[in-house]
Parts: sequence; structure tokens; C-alpha cells
Amino acid sequence: MDLNSDLGEGFGAWKMGDDDAMLDIVTSANVACGFHAGDPSVMRRVCERAAARGVVIGAHVAYRDLAGFGRRAMDVAPADLADDVLYQIGALDAFARAAGTRVRYVKPHGALYNTASVDPEQAAAVVEGIRRFYPALALLCPPNSEMAKQAEKTGFPAYAEAFADRAYTAEGLLVSRKLPGAVLHDADEVADRAVAMATTGKVVADDGTELTLEPHSLCVHGDTPGAVELARRIRAGLGASGVHIGSFLETA
Repeated sequence: MDLNSDLGEGFGAWKMGDDDAMLDIVTSANVACGFHAGDPSVMRRVCERAAARGVVIGAHVAYRDLAGFGRRAMDVAPADLADDVLYQIGALDAFARAAGTRVRYVKPHGALYNTASVDPEQAAAVVEGIRRFYPALALLCPPNSEMAKQAEKTGFPAYAEAFADRAYTAEGLLVSRKLPGAVLHDADEVADRAVAMATTGKVVADDGTELTLEPHSLCVHGDTPGAVELARRIRAGLGASGVHIGSFLETA
């Protein structure tokens, strides 16, 4: 099972999360590309440190929304969005290559992730931006989402992701951050959910419905309070359950 986290989300003098600590735990790093967070120096540092630890680098692409941290819905024309995705991947890949590695996958962030999961046009634009950069680049996205469907149509790989520290609706979507209980903070609960998702492929939604996700990767958000401890507990729980921990691209 792969463990991923959203990293490189500082900007200038503003810091977010503990990238170094998380890079000692996760196997994949979703690195902000400057649209919702991150800047050239942050991108360089995270890529260098990820490469040194053997952590796979992914482009965490987003709507152009620094002020809203990429969590505000935006009306972006599909052609413009495809260009924005291509631009962000290219920017991060420059720093990844300078660090002796490369961008191996793409994972949308925040509002773009949520919108492209259900909107065919936005999903197709994300996929088109990736295709223009490199058709074999992997996409990390929700299972059975519009992004996964568009990737299948285009013929390049999409891998299913699940969130250990987020609540799900009965429809398999993430509970809005505006609602109480959307983000889970109890380390025991989060670790137990992660183990269940990794070993059974299932998770219980907020209404008690059992969902089948069968993820290739589990995400713990780097900006969640206590994220490092949550990630450590998840990794320990997976190891204790006999789950192999490694990049979802190990066999790709």
C-alpha cells in the first residue's frame, strides 16, 4: 500500500506542515506547483529531499487560487484548465529533474480534485493537460470518478486513492470541509480506517453505509493538525497488519 501526503504547501515566509518529517514516513509526495501553494524555492527543497529519501514525486495541480489555498470552486474554461495543468506539471518536473528524478504522477488538489471527480468537462481537461505532458504519466484520483473514467478513455493509467483522515458520504464523495466531522483527528480511528481500507478495500461512510474503494494509495493531509503522528500511526498499523508499504507505481 502506498502512503501519500500533500507537501510543499508553504509560500515565501509562510510555512505549512512538516515536510521533512512526512518525507520520512510516506512513499509518495504530492508537491504543490505554485497555483494553490508553493513557490520555486519550496518546490526545489521538497524535490531534493524527496529524491534523497526515495520518495516518489507527484504534481499536486490546482486551480489558480493562492488566496483560497485552492479550495474555492472556480469557473475555468476547459482549454485554460488543460494549459494550467500542463504548466504546473512542467514547472515541478524541472525541479524534480534537477534533483535527479522526475514527476511520476499527478494528483489534483482541493476544489479541482472535488470538481473533476464529478464534472466530465473538468475531468477531461485535467486528463488532457497530463496527456500533453506525457501520455504515460499516472493519475491519482478517486475510484470510479470522472477523472478515472476520462483517463480510461484516453488510455493512460489511473490509480485509486482513499483518504484515511477524511469522512465519506454515502455517494463515495468527501464530506465538505464546511461540515463538522469532515476531517478526522483521532489517531486510533484514522489508523484503524487505514488498515481496513488497505486490507478489505472498504470504509464506512458518515451514514453507516459501507463503501468499496479498493485504493492503491492512502492519503493523510500534510496540513491536518497532528499530521505527522497520524501518518506514523497509519504506517505502524499497516506494518503490524502485514501490509507491504511502497509506491503504487512499484509495478507500473
